[in-house]
Amino acid sequence: MLKKVQDGSKQHNEHIKTEIDKIKESLLADLLEIKNTLTNCSDKMNKILNDTGLENFKNLSASLKNELPKLVRQVSVPENARESKIVFEEVIKEIKNSIRLAGSLPDHYFTAVLVEKAEKISSRFEELKAQYLESKNHEAFNKAFQKMMQDFAELKDLYNQKMSLLVYYSDARSKKLLTEVSNKFNNEHFSKFDAMAFQDNDKDPTSRLDRLTREISIITENTRTIAMRLREFVPIEEILRLFYSTEFIVLDKFDDTEFKAVIGRRSATDIYSPELEPICSAGELIGIKHCNELRKFEIKKIEVLNTAEWKDNDCILNSVELDEKKILTCGEAASYLYANIRSNEAVNEEMAKKEIFNLFFSPTVYNLGKVGRYKINKKFNYDEADGVLTLTLRDILSTVKYLIRVKIDEEPADDIDHLGNRRIRSVGEQLTNALKVGFARMERLVKERISITDHETLTPQNLISIKPITAVIKEFFGTSQLSQFMDQTNPLSAITHKRRLNALGPGGLTRERAGFEVRDIHYTHYGRMCPIETPEGPNIGLIVSLTTYSRINEYGFIETPYRRVLNGKVTGKIDYLSAIEEDRFHVTPANTPVNKDGTFCDKLIPTRFRGSYPLKNPAEVDYMDVSPKQLISISSALIPFLEHDDANRALMGSNMQRQGVPLMIPEAPIVGTGMEWKAAVDSGFVQRALRDGSVETADNSSITIIPSDKPRSRDIYTLKKNHRTNQDTCFNQKPTVIVGQKVKAGDVLSSGPAIDNGELAMGKNVLTAFMTWEGYNYEDAILVSDRLVKDDVFTSIHIEEFEIEARETKLGREYFTRDIPNISEEDYKELDNEGIIQIGTRVKAGSILAGKVTPKGNIEVTPEYKLLHSIFGEKAKEVKDTSLRMPNGDYGIVVDVKRYSRESGDDLKPGVEEKIKVLIAKKRKIQEGDKFAGRHGNKGVIARVLPVEDMPFLPDGTPIDLILNPLGVPSRMNIGQIFELLLGQIGYSFGVKFATPVFDGAKDHDIKSLLKAAGLNENGKSILYDGRSGEQFLNEITVGQMYILKLAHLADDKIHARSTGPYSLVTQQPLGGKAQFGGQRVGEMEVWTIEAYGASNVLQEFLTVKSDSMEGRRKIYEAIVKGEYASAPGIPESFNVLVQELRGLGMNIEIFDKEDKPINITARKSKKSASSNI
Repeated sequence: MLKKVQDGSKQHNEHIKTEIDKIKESLLADLLEIKNTLTNCSDKMNKILNDTGLENFKNLSASLKNELPKLVRQVSVPENARESKIVFEEVIKEIKNSIRLAGSLPDHYFTAVLVEKAEKISSRFEELKAQYLESKNHEAFNKAFQKMMQDFAELKDLYNQKMSLLVYYSDARSKKLLTEVSNKFNNEHFSKFDAMAFQDNDKDPTSRLDRLTREISIITENTRTIAMRLREFVPIEEILRLFYSTEFIVLDKFDDTEFKAVIGRRSATDIYSPELEPICSAGELIGIKHCNELRKFEIKKIEVLNTAEWKDNDCILNSVELDEKKILTCGEAASYLYANIRSNEAVNEEMAKKEIFNLFFSPTVYNLGKVGRYKINKKFNYDEADGVLTLTLRDILSTVKYLIRVKIDEEPADDIDHLGNRRIRSVGEQLTNALKVGFARMERLVKERISITDHETLTPQNLISIKPITAVIKEFFGTSQLSQFMDQTNPLSAITHKRRLNALGPGGLTRERAGFEVRDIHYTHYGRMCPIETPEGPNIGLIVSLTTYSRINEYGFIETPYRRVLNGKVTGKIDYLSAIEEDRFHVTPANTPVNKDGTFCDKLIPTRFRGSYPLKNPAEVDYMDVSPKQLISISSALIPFLEHDDANRALMGSNMQRQGVPLMIPEAPIVGTGMEWKAAVDSGFVQRALRDGSVETADNSSITIIPSDKPRSRDIYTLKKNHRTNQDTCFNQKPTVIVGQKVKAGDVLSSGPAIDNGELAMGKNVLTAFMTWEGYNYEDAILVSDRLVKDDVFTSIHIEEFEIEARETKLGREYFTRDIPNISEEDYKELDNEGIIQIGTRVKAGSILAGKVTPKGNIEVTPEYKLLHSIFGEKAKEVKDTSLRMPNGDYGIVVDVKRYSRESGDDLKPGVEEKIKVLIAKKRKIQEGDKFAGRHGNKGVIARVLPVEDMPFLPDGTPIDLILNPLGVPSRMNIGQIFELLLGQIGYSFGVKFATPVFDGAKDHDIKSLLKAAGLNENGKSILYDGRSGEQFLNEITVGQMYILKLAHLADDKIHARSTGPYSLVTQQPLGGKAQFGGQRVGEMEVWTIEAYGASNVLQEFLTVKSDSMEGRRKIYEAIVKGEYASAPGIPESFNVLVQELRGLGMNIEIFDKEDKPINITARKSKKSASSNI
């Protein structure tokens, strides 16, 4: 018809006008139908588009609805044929573009409408059947059925109409496919449905409804299949729209001025002539040739890519241009990709699609896990409810977009140290991974046994072995780097150990390769990982602690609580945020001034936003910290006036509190932070009531509670008495409640080690002065009064365990016995009849704890010998003494003896028949060499214990307990100890205790006013008198109560001496360390000091006869025995080792004496073993 209009002559103008009017009317009807269809489908389309994440399609339906009415109005107004032709061509072009766009949607909107209509008809069949069965009204049924068949006719027409449009505007290949599908669908389903619907010979209409329902369900499923097949075609223009924004250029005059704005741009779509001949491809650069074509066919509107976008980001365009061939369908793309991945295999399109699909989307190939899905959802702001554990098309698309934005610097690259990218792998998760390995081994073992065992004799017991499972469990808890012996030095060390985070271990970092960045503080650590508590050595920054209020969510990410702020007003709502979530909000500190109604006092308040700290209006603030101490760990939160300490000293203070030894008489600090009670209760070192009730009995062994809700039952809490901890400290609990006392659930019922009245008490409040005293407190040395020794102020109890085993050897069995050869009566008088020490015995170094004899190697074990042995016992010449003795320098009292034997059913290691454990308790008083420390990193070693009468004293005669060096304060910058000292003196004067929370405690003006109220100098200093002379010191001295801890580094554990002992096998030098009974190391720097003093003879002995001169050792021993002078030393063994190593490198070394005679340094008069004592 258009051809007739173009070729018509002026003589037939009236005829042409009539034809054009007909075309207009027909076109107007089609346009209105398309408009209505699009309007009805817009909601469905938007849902589909939102679900698929194709953002550039989101406005398609809305734009079509807006454009079509304009075109309809244009068609109805033209005044002559020429204008009608132009408008008509414009309308045709818009319809083409619209249909082509609609046809390339991931879920074709018209197919979605078709499916929706079919499903509605199917559901109405079900409703109609139910109504008929209920009423049996044939007339109503027939009316409803006719109405439904009209709907079905509309469904059929809609299907055919849309398929025809698609076929008309598709390429040749698509036309063929769509035509086949449409014809088959019409013949197989719609015709069959029509024939079934109008069969009136059914006596029971419900059977007809059932058949129709089945058929309509087939139509619905096939409609979905069509949608899937149509989805195969992926136009390039749609790919471009996913990554680039577009704009329209309107051409009116088709002159060079207009074309200047077009040349050099890239087309966003395929541009066709009215005869559907291609002019320009999507993504192609528009040149002069294309402009001529546009002018020729008078194409007035073209869609181009945004120039700024594709010039900055040409990745997608380059990928399209570099494709070896034009790929039109998903099948072709899958085949091309599969051929590149596996070039040696023949490519089949179906197999390629399946393999590629499995590679990316199959849950059997891989599993992102909950954490992987959570991370993707958070990264791209997806719906949290998405439970798909594999990648989706949306994920891949969003990832490519994000990487492109990173390339052009629109998005930052991921920060590997951000806590949103680091998660906690809990014990359970690691054990699960270990068990997976164990089960895989067990499965393999079962398969092997099935293949080699007769099936008739198979039993589950013979087939399944649990050894692989037990092996991995033992390996995990026994040898894993992360499985550690729990630190039980005091309650704080135990609770801190449980809250420790470790970046080392399997799958983690190594301390040698961990750089500065991973160890450094990150802004996301705030409220999650403590910036203070970390080791000082090579593990610094790799081992950290959780903060006070942090928790770990189900995905392993650390969360911290914040108070919600709404419209500039602080609410009581608490939200736990992970590091990823917090990045979206502005957070203000907890100590920001707030009015009573929850509004902020200031107009501008400090906030945190990611790594910056801007000032914001209250209305812009989202959250507020819950507490000032939420950014630090429990150990750091126990340090009063932490805000006045240098970070390095705060770190030392946090770490050393964990080393505090529980004392015999615990005492809570006068100056605390308010966290002492919480730390003690949560440590598990005290007994707590499980429910409300009243105390029935309370003694040293147990506490009995009568529950309020069940008066006839009893809750019995057993107390631990003098148990040994892993660090040999004493675990002792005492009841803190009395009979008849009412208790509530959670109340503390007992004390524990280092716990006083339910508060953590690891040290003592002692009167401390900062002053020098005859140089004895030089270099952090400490002077203490012997009052602290006499009154057992810092005395602690330690329990050590000694163990010995009796084994079955090749020469016979070892026995515990009192009949030990070659010992005196003094040695075994405290042993019982079986040779075991009695409880309550005081023991010292060398005392026998358990007598044991082992058969010697020169006796043949015969049945006759065993009989004689059982009758007459051991003889001295037949056995050797292998008894358990107290080590050198050790002492104590036997508090418990535990005996285990295989005969009693105890589980012992293979070859062990009996085992005895002896527990020795010892009381440790303080002495020179013991290490003391405050809570501010102010540590030192006791240099001298002075008599109390020699200690400086106050004007009222009170002697000082402890003297610290004042030079230890300024350079260390831990001024918090001075604040603690003064506030402690105030509390001691008033008889009260203070809780000064971290970052929110007492200020200097508060302390000044309290000092004045207590009658003390405002500067905190006092007059002191010398205890020896009674004279007043020249200057006033800072004196007060300071909380001092006795650390686990005790002199008794470290003191060591050696005369002669074991030597190294290779170098023949003495071994090192107390455990090996080794000697004192003399290194290069120690040699320098002796050289500086000119002590050449001493140095010569150190390096020869006292070390590795074997001949010299022998000669000097002979000289001492004979009372002669020592002879000249020989050649050290280490020199011989050096010569042998050089010979191993191919260098022949010969040694000559002063007479040029060769010396054979390898010849020795006598050879001794490595462990021999010279």
